[in-house]
Amino acid sequence: MKFTCKTKELNTACNNVIRAVSAKVTIPTIEGILIECGSDTLSLTGYDFEFGINTVLSVEVEEAGEIVINAKVLCEIIRKLADEYVTIEANGTSVTIESGAAKYNITGIDADDYPELPSVTGGIPLELEQRLLHSMIMQTVFAVADSESSKPVYTGLKFDIGMDELTLIGVDGYRLAIRKEKVNYKGEELTFIVPKKTIRELIKLMDIESDKPVSISVGRRHIIFEVENYSIISRLLDGEFLDYKTAIPKAITTTVLINTNDAIKCIERALPVIENNQKNPIRCLFDSDQMRVSTVSSVGRVVDYTHANTSGDRVEIGFNSKFMLDALNAADTDEVRIELAGPVSPVKVMPIDGEGFLFLVLPMRLKNEN
Repeated sequence: MKFTCKTKELNTACNNVIRAVSAKVTIPTIEGILIECGSDTLSLTGYDFEFGINTVLSVEVEEAGEIVINAKVLCEIIRKLADEYVTIEANGTSVTIESGAAKYNITGIDADDYPELPSVTGGIPLELEQRLLHSMIMQTVFAVADSESSKPVYTGLKFDIGMDELTLIGVDGYRLAIRKEKVNYKGEELTFIVPKKTIRELIKLMDIESDKPVSISVGRRHIIFEVENYSIISRLLDGEFLDYKTAIPKAITTTVLINTNDAIKCIERALPVIENNQKNPIRCLFDSDQMRVSTVSSVGRVVDYTHANTSGDRVEIGFNSKFMLDALNAADTDEVRIELAGPVSPVKVMPIDGEGFLFLVLPMRLKNEN
């Protein structure tokens, strides 16, 4: 195998692919990047048995072939090269990397030992604009549970696809985020859950300004996202997900219309005296024409106000400040509608008009400040 390509392009590709290389499984082959040369293309693959990234570059190929090279070693070498072009040659498991005056001789691994990536056949294809999918993900992924969650299925983002509509749902047991969008889809209804790690890596490869499509192929156990010249393959999560439709409160006693940024700033001004989000909730009083925010801790206390248009019952409710700020920051509207059903029911954060997004935040019980 022998090929020549631009150093900068190879460096970018290696830095993206290495994110799928296992840092936990101490198997030499899985710690490497699979390099495959065709007649005029170079394929790079990283895979850790659950998640993989592949990319294809146009290069000048002198001899086709394949080899596995330790990802960390390869990326470090390519990153430090100063010349515009680099040539990589493999004879057996002996690898030579040349660029300008620099020449490296390292040992690779036989490509036959590299695991085969899962394939998705017979899946239903779906195409979405990058900026649209990116926006939908950013408005829901914050509510997806981290890996230490007691329920593994909540560590993924749920996709519900029906006739001309896509819904993304994130939940962690304390909050819920739902984002809906009309899409061009005429296939069968689909429901699947993509791990948070996969979603995070997908975000890094998407261009938020691009209207070029992300192609999604879904199988029974795996999913493939294709973005530009990259493919991300991931296992899907199994398990019983929250019936989010029944979790949304139906009865509403208080409705608040508020400027999103004003609400964010008011809550942020309380943060300096919060020692622990779990122990020091913010106390929000919605009444008449204002939102009153206060909190108390061993550091001190704070009281602040901002204008709000409140209708219905006066209500005082406690929140984890981070959870409420995450919801408000995820809103893409200048104003939001906050709906409440008393001090112990989840609060809904929505746009003033429509149902594009819905964020649900569980309240925290308040103690007497005195």
